[in-house]
Amino acid sequence: MTQAMHLVCARLQRAGRSVFGFLAIMLAVPACAQLQGGLSPYHAGAGSIQLSDVSNLPVQRIGRDDLVGIAVYDAPELTRTVRVGAEGDIRLPMLRGRVEAAGLYPAELEAAITAALTDENVLVDPIVTVSVVEYRSRPISVVGAVKNPVTFQATGKVTLLDAISQAQGLTENAGAEILISRPVPDAEGNITNLTQRIPVRDLLSAADPSLNIPLQGWEEIRVPEAGRVFVLGNVKKPGAFLITDGSESSVMKAIALSEGLGDFSGHKAYIYRTEGGAGSRSEIPIELKKIMNRSTPDVPLRANDILYIPDAAGFKASVKVLAASVGAGAAISSALIYSAR
Repeated sequence: MTQAMHLVCARLQRAGRSVFGFLAIMLAVPACAQLQGGLSPYHAGAGSIQLSDVSNLPVQRIGRDDLVGIAVYDAPELTRTVRVGAEGDIRLPMLRGRVEAAGLYPAELEAAITAALTDENVLVDPIVTVSVVEYRSRPISVVGAVKNPVTFQATGKVTLLDAISQAQGLTENAGAEILISRPVPDAEGNITNLTQRIPVRDLLSAADPSLNIPLQGWEEIRVPEAGRVFVLGNVKKPGAFLITDGSESSVMKAIALSEGLGDFSGHKAYIYRTEGGAGSRSEIPIELKKIMNRSTPDVPLRANDILYIPDAAGFKASVKVLAASVGAGAAISSALIYSAR
């Protein structure tokens, strides 16, 4: 028998559900029974699915670009997998109109397909089953200071820690905060990206369980690298130091990380700080001896500051020399990480 005969038999079987089709079905039943002997009522032919082939994914709302499996009892020509279109709808054979799918649960889409088949007189009392074969409508991306940047789908319950785990954890130079951006529609339907900041230490220590927020999809999780301060000049161990705990660095902390002052340090030191977008550095003199003697407050340092400590003779290197030294110091001391406890 040809595929066309299969279709005819299927139509005759459905016609048997009405009084007018009774005679036709009685005449055609033997041939169709021989043709369909041994086939499951969900058999859909080549290129289609059976219910047993559908993945057992968590039940959640269907979105654009998701792949759904549709099985219609006793209608193999309608049993198939369908990708939800960009407009959020699907198209089935013999239906003139499209069926809205985005935003519905599988059971709701079953009802919508049943109503469409009935309203267009394709079937009488159809039995429809819908399952989600693949989710593509809920991407979550994790980028930045993680071991394996990744994009995955939010299927089932997904939390921030789950997403970090998908990226195989944070790197050793991860900063003190995690930034989560998600699109949020306003009352007029306009989309605005909102960013939430999560402190890494509190999240990982479970100090505040509410920080392990649930993710719904379309979130971008960014883990910035920690800021660095550079200590150069008359110290025992010059280098670049990462600040990973989120606390404010200072001259005293930077000197401690560089294992103390050299034997011939002067009374003054200098902070070189990049100001604005032009990349020029400003010079900030500080009273080093008074800070060390605690007769004046400690001076805070910002990320990418250069703390330069001349020798006792007062010789001061130029900004260009310091900038070149920063590159060498970062290469030598990149393994030094400051993480106050």
